[in-house]
Amino acid sequence: MDPIGTKMVSDGKTARQIFESVMANPARNKFGFGERLAIVNVDIQQAYTRIDKFKTAYETDPRQIEYVNRISALARAKGMPVIWSRVAYMDNAADAGVWGTRTDTPDSLQNIKYESERHAFDPRCEIDPNDLQYTKRMPSAFFETPLASYLVGQKVDTVVVTGGSTSGCVRATAVDALSHGYRTIVPIETCADKHESYHFANLTDLQLKYADVEPVQTVIDWLEAR
Repeated sequence: MDPIGTKMVSDGKTARQIFESVMANPARNKFGFGERLAIVNVDIQQAYTRIDKFKTAYETDPRQIEYVNRISALARAKGMPVIWSRVAYMDNAADAGVWGTRTDTPDSLQNIKYESERHAFDPRCEIDPNDLQYTKRMPSAFFETPLASYLVGQKVDTVVVTGGSTSGCVRATAVDALSHGYRTIVPIETCADKHESYHFANLTDLQLKYADVEPVQTVIDWLEAR
C-alpha cells in the first residue's frame, strides 16, 4: 500500500530552485495585509552589514538598505511605526547566555559590545528620532524586548520583517510575529544571509509556514495606496 504522507524528498534541486518553484506555484492562501503595519528592521548593524570592515558581515542584495529605508519612510509618512533592533552584550558577556558559549574570538557574537563599532547601526540606515530603537540579546526581536507591548499599543495587525540573517534573526522574528497573532510579511530584497542556500531555504520555509514572502514592491504598493 502506498503511503498517504510524504517520504523525505531528495531530488537534487538547489535551495534557490525550490524557492523559485514555490513562489511560481503558490500552494497556500496568503495571510495578506491587515489595516496597520509595523516595519521591524532586524539587526541592520555594522557587524552584519559592513563587508568592508567585519568578517561577520554579509551582503545579498546590494540595495537591501535602500529598500529598507524606502518602506520605512513610507510607513512613517502613513503614520505607521518603524522599529530597529540590534544586538550587543555586556563586557563580560554574561547576558549572552548559552548562545555565547560556542566560540570566543574577537568576531564572536558575544563580543559585540555596547557602543562598539559592531553594535552601531549601519550609517546608511535612515533612522528617525521617533522610531523605536533597542538592543536585544537573542535571535528574535520579540524575546525579552519592548516590541510586543509596543505593537499592541500601536494597534498593529501586520508585521513586516527585514534585516539579517534570513536564516537566523529574521526567521526567528517572523515566527514570533506569527505566534503573537500578526499577519507577517517578509520582503525578499530586504533580507540577507551568508550563503544563498541558507537564504533561499529559509525564505521557502517562511513562505510555506509562517509568512507571506513578497517582493519589496508589494509592500511599497500597499503603503502608497493607503
